[in-house]
Amino acid sequence: MPTSTQTQSADQPALRTSDVFIYLVMGIFFGVVLILSEVVSWFRIQEMFRFQSFHMYGIIGSAVAVAAVSIQLLKRMNATTIRGEPIKIKDKPWNKGTNQLIGGTVFGLGWGLLGACPGPIYALIGAGITPVIVGLLAALLGALTYGHLKPNLPH
Repeated sequence: MPTSTQTQSADQPALRTSDVFIYLVMGIFFGVVLILSEVVSWFRIQEMFRFQSFHMYGIIGSAVAVAAVSIQLLKRMNATTIRGEPIKIKDKPWNKGTNQLIGGTVFGLGWGLLGACPGPIYALIGAGITPVIVGLLAALLGALTYGHLKPNLPH
């Protein structure tokens, strides 16, 4: 496991400039899709939390279904990366669901209070919705707090 001073582990190949460019283009495309599909719309998110619209539930449900099928296909086909390295997806421990329940509750509360999922915050900022910078700063503060408290938390 890399430490904070290491940039990559010995078993990880170096990131090429062409890879970074491809990831950047894919990220921009994905951000545009999120904006155009209104997935990051505060109004759509409020409709979802108030059970007024199926729009977000349909998108989230579709994403879960596609991800579940895709992961099973990757595992069964022993898929490899474009560099020929095996794709390994490790199972996560369930721990009686406590970690998932607490994490999901904190995530849901933050999502409901901010009105935006933390994932597309950069797309929102890129679309000119700058008040979500407060959410980005809060997410960074939360990540730093978790990093500081992690050694004392049950895992």
